[in-house]
Amino acid sequence: MVSDLNSTPDPRSAYAYPSVRQEPTLASPLADALADLEAALEAADGERLSTALQQFGSRLGPAGPQESAAVGPALAALLPAVPPFPRAHLAMMVGACVERGADPVACSGPVLAGLREALSGALRLLDRWKETGGGRLPDPDEESPAQAHQRIEDPEQLDEWNAHRAVAGWWTLHLWQMASFAVYSHAAVRTSARASGVTDVLLELVGRYRAEQHDLKGLAYLAQTLDDEPLLVLDRPTGTGYRLRMDGLADNFQLHTLLADLLIGGGHLPGTAPDPEVVALSRTEQVDGNRRLIAQGSFNLVAPDGSWIWNEGTPGDIPVVDGIRTLVLDPQPYERSWSAGRFIQEVSGDLRLERVLTTAEAATALAAVAAAQPSEQAFR
Repeated sequence: MVSDLNSTPDPRSAYAYPSVRQEPTLASPLADALADLEAALEAADGERLSTALQQFGSRLGPAGPQESAAVGPALAALLPAVPPFPRAHLAMMVGACVERGADPVACSGPVLAGLREALSGALRLLDRWKETGGGRLPDPDEESPAQAHQRIEDPEQLDEWNAHRAVAGWWTLHLWQMASFAVYSHAAVRTSARASGVTDVLLELVGRYRAEQHDLKGLAYLAQTLDDEPLLVLDRPTGTGYRLRMDGLADNFQLHTLLADLLIGGGHLPGTAPDPEVVALSRTEQVDGNRRLIAQGSFNLVAPDGSWIWNEGTPGDIPVVDGIRTLVLDPQPYERSWSAGRFIQEVSGDLRLERVLTTAEAATALAAVAAAQPSEQAFR
C-alpha cells in the first residue's frame, strides 16, 4: 500500500495555497514548472504529479539564484498538499531555493512542519517495530517500504494511513533533515521558530529518537543556536564581570575560544590568548581539511548553581538568571584542548563585549553564585 507518487493527497493535510498562475512577477520557465505542479495537485493525478516533479527538478538545477529565490515561498506553500513520499523530495527543492536566496522565513513553516511529521512517523515506526518483534531496522537504501508497511500495519494498533505516514517518515527523514538545515541556517528562522515553540517541539522529538539510522545531532545543535543573545560572564578569580552578546554560537567549544579571545586577548583577564587563526575558525573561517589547528582551554565554565557547563554542550545549556544567561569562569582543574573550528560550519559566530561591570556590580553578582562542584561530583 505504500506508494511513491500515486497516492491521492490526504484531505486532512491540504489547505488553500496561492496559485503561481496569479503571480505574473514569477513568469519564468521555473515558474511555469511550478504552475504544472500546482495543476497536477489540483487534479489529484499521481502520474501527472510525477512528471511535473521531474520537470521542476530538471529546471531548478540550471536556474539562476534570482529565479530560484522567486519561486521558493510559492513552492513551499505547495508542500502540505503533496503526498508524503514526494513531499520530502519537494522539500529538498525548497531548501535549494533557500540556499539560493529565497526568503527563509516564508519557506520555513511548511518545511519544519514536514520535519515534525517525519520525526513523528519515524518514532511511530520504531515503536511498532519493537511491538512486532524488533530486530534489524529497515534500510531505506536497500529495502522496500511496502514490506515495512505490511509489518507495522494493524487495524487495532496502527491503521493503513498512519502506517503509511510512519513508513514515509522513516524513509524520508534524511531529506527533511537536509531541507530543515537549509532554513535553520538563518537566524531569522531560528528566532521565529524558537519564539513560536516550534523548535521546542522538534527538539523534544529529536530527543526521543534513539536509532542510529539518522544522525540528528547537527540539526539539533543548529536549531538551538543562539542569536542576539545577552550573556553575563563572571570571572571568579579576578572578581570581575562582563556583559556580552552572542550571535550564531552553536557549541561551547566555540564559545570558550571566543571568551578567551575577548577577555584574555582584550587585556581584561590574565592568561594566554588563543591563536588568531583558531579564533577565526570560531567566527567565520572554514576548516581546512589538510590542516588541523588545536584550541587550548582557558577556563572552567560553571553555572550559577556550581554545576559544570561542558564544552561538548551548547550555549543554551547556560542557565538564565534574572532574565540573562549567566556564566561563571573558574580556573581549569585540568588542561583541555580540542580541534579548532565551529560544529556548524555553515553559520558564522560572533561574541561581542558590550560592557565591563563595575566592581560593585561584579561583587554583588558573584556573591549570588555557588562554588563550583568538585571534579569527582561533576563527572558523576
